[in-house]
Amino acid sequence: MRALVQRVSEARVTVGERVSGEINAGALILICAVEGDGEAEAELLAGKIAKLRIFRDQDDRMNRSILDAGGSALVVSQFTLAADLSRGNRPGFSRAAAPELGRELYQRFCALLGEQGITVETGEFGADMAVSLINDGPVTIWMDSQDWAKRP
Repeated sequence: MRALVQRVSEARVTVGERVSGEINAGALILICAVEGDGEAEAELLAGKIAKLRIFRDQDDRMNRSILDAGGSALVVSQFTLAADLSRGNRPGFSRAAAPELGRELYQRFCALLGEQGITVETGEFGADMAVSLINDGPVTIWMDSQDWAKRP
């Protein structure tokens, strides 16, 4: 699974005129399942993100996790993170997981974050969403579970 994690002071996702999810301080997490992903990748990524030390401590250093900081997560499905640009300028998305599996892993990822004590708000899987945020720092971290799967 792939994720783009942004430390935010606030974030919101709307579908049409309706607010689907909204947080104050915390993390906006754009998430994508790719072919070959399963429960193990969702667990690995959720665990890494829950412990990711990108929040400021008393010395203004990035030394606290979202759990330590008492932040929330806004999780938005984003299949375009699977973009393949190896054949020109138009991205291909054939590496993205099939919609049914993508939805299942997205929901499981959100549940896993919640089980770790993080308040989770969500976008709407498969919907045309508008995401607004104030990136704090800015801090933006790219994560891919395949990066860790290759290591012993």
